[in-house]
Amino acid sequence: MNNAKMWLVVKPTVGVPLFLAAVAVSSFAVHYMIVTNTTWLGKYYNGSAAAVEAPVEVAAS
Repeated sequence: MNNAKMWLVVKPTVGVPLFLAAVAVSSFAVHYMIVTNTTWLGKYYNGSAAAVEAPVEVAAS
């Protein structure tokens, strides 16, 4: 374990929940920023029409 001595300073009963809470808060913040700062995500969730596809070229033989 790389940080074994850390548990001499912080008890695992405090450190582990604190770490998990920090991960949850940061994950929520990232997802919130994605939802609020993109225009395509709302359209994707609402099921709007897909983007126009490029025309298919047929090879002349």
